[in-house]
Amino acid sequence: MSSVGRYGATGLLLLVVVVAALWPFLDAGGRYGVALAAAVAYPIQVFAFWLLIRYREKMNPFLVVWAGSTLIRMGVIVVTALLVMRIDAIASVPTLLALGGFFFGLLLLEPAFFRSHVRENTER
Repeated sequence: MSSVGRYGATGLLLLVVVVAALWPFLDAGGRYGVALAAAVAYPIQVFAFWLLIRYREKMNPFLVVWAGSTLIRMGVIVVTALLVMRIDAIASVPTLLALGGFFFGLLLLEPAFFRSHVRENTER
């Protein structure tokens, strides 16, 4: 399995465990918001990691991808904040805290899988 596949599987497992751990403590709006935050954060993080892997050997494109993905994450949080404040069925505080937390948690996983990808390719 590729490093992106391992990252995706580990990230998905992390999100499922965190959502399941939070579930009993949330009301319906909070549950929907936390699940929505996981569904929004996961594909963005996996795609950003894939781009980082793809451009790892080219310094300028790598930095553009790194900075661009950071800006996209910030933009997603702002857009999500604007949307959830208008929808009464979604609790905005749990949603935004979960979204920021999911982005941060998945971001912390990246170095381990990035290093394993580099190690795999240098051993060949």
